[in-house]
Amino acid sequence: MRYPVGIQNFEKLRKEKFLYVDKTKLIYRLVDEGHYYFLSRPKRFGKILLISTLEAYFSGKKELFEGLAIYNLEQNWLEYPILHIDLNTANFKEEGSLFAILNDYLCNWEKEYGKSKSETTLALRFKGVVERAAKKAGRNVVILVDEYDKPILQTLHNKELQENYRNELKAFYSILKTQDQYIRFAFLTGVTKFGKVSVFSDLNNLMDISMDNRFISICGITDNELKANFKEGLEELSDATGKTREETLEELRINYDGYHFEENSVGIYNPFSVLNTFAKLKYDSYWFETGTPTFLVELLKLHHYQLENLTKEQISADVINSVDSMSTNPIPVIYQSGYLTIKGYDERFKKYKLGFPNKEVEEGFLNFLLPFYSTAGANSPYFIEEFVKDVEAGKPDCFMKRLSTMLADTDYKVIGNAELYFHNVMYLVFKIMGFYTQVERSTSDGRIDAVIQTPNYIYIIECKLDRTADEALRQINDSNYAAPFAMDKRHIYKIGVNFSSQTRGVEQWIIE
Repeated sequence: MRYPVGIQNFEKLRKEKFLYVDKTKLIYRLVDEGHYYFLSRPKRFGKILLISTLEAYFSGKKELFEGLAIYNLEQNWLEYPILHIDLNTANFKEEGSLFAILNDYLCNWEKEYGKSKSETTLALRFKGVVERAAKKAGRNVVILVDEYDKPILQTLHNKELQENYRNELKAFYSILKTQDQYIRFAFLTGVTKFGKVSVFSDLNNLMDISMDNRFISICGITDNELKANFKEGLEELSDATGKTREETLEELRINYDGYHFEENSVGIYNPFSVLNTFAKLKYDSYWFETGTPTFLVELLKLHHYQLENLTKEQISADVINSVDSMSTNPIPVIYQSGYLTIKGYDERFKKYKLGFPNKEVEEGFLNFLLPFYSTAGANSPYFIEEFVKDVEAGKPDCFMKRLSTMLADTDYKVIGNAELYFHNVMYLVFKIMGFYTQVERSTSDGRIDAVIQTPNYIYIIECKLDRTADEALRQINDSNYAAPFAMDKRHIYKIGVNFSSQTRGVEQWIIE
């Protein structure tokens, strides 16, 4: 099988006979039932390929769709004038970059459709192009926009430039409403939703299908599509990894499935990771490694966010749709970027429960976070490996020395609020260790407890803040935390730890 890794052009994909998971039935429904749409999906989720497929369809290239669902559904196969804008191609942190890219598109269109001297702004020129293109072709125009929101996202730290971009884009995109008589179809994609973004405040004709069950699977791969389209690939991957077909399906599910874009919707696999896994016959963090979420980490630190809440968040649809709300809450943009997904829905209070979609994202994100909260050792690829080896070898003192060193060498500015920092670092260490050992944690009132289990050892850890290690150990014994393991033949270690807000480190530990 030929897997289209990195190929986002539909015509090239079809002519060179790469695998294509047929989404054209949904595309036909889009075109048949409406005119103006917006879709939000994370990076590398097939948005560009979807736009390219729409472009081929509205170009009347029937031959490219042979064998696909839309081939027999569409009877006319007409060619429409297409205005395609891709905002992926510029660095919008530089002032004037938005004008430059839109001006370039307009200049090229004006060569074909003409220009009026009275059209002195980008919006007026776009308005004129749409009208003249429709009249010249005798058919209304199709407008396709890739990553409409990139200028906004790249200038979140530059409020003045961002506001300029908002005003410029608001006027430019307003043509989708004012020139309705000349527009056959418009489709815009982006990472962030437009619920509260003033760019679209006047566009009440634009339908957001980001959380629309009818079109949930228009990007990405469902479980049924995986089984139907990758039969040969599943066999090859099973042979390469020495696992059964069912074990291979389960491994793919754990690593790459789990995206939900509405309550009670079908789970979606990350297409980029799936295609890479089948192409290379190897599991890896393909999607996560396509872009580092440095900006998101800075948001978490800026808002003094308690990391454990990442998998406990419950927010309303208004918040989940809003980029603007990140001024007080970093979660919407983290969700919209694909690092969190919908895990459940409280019908009574209309709240979405969020969490990590799969192992690739959770493990990658947490590992990426750790160096931002601790500068000592956490940048080493063997950092967690060394912790795990200590506990597997029955060396709790080595584990604690490593933890103490990590905290002691951390910069004051990185730490900030000592209690929150302590929570976050311990959460990250134990959570990441949980990918390699069995770790159970619970938190309350500034206390962090952990039980780590390996084939030969059980570690019961109680931590205190500004108390004593002896008090922490006494709580383990007084509360009889070891009782569940009374019949267990493994060696049990009890570790009492005191963390000092004054020294911002591990002050003392006692092992029993």
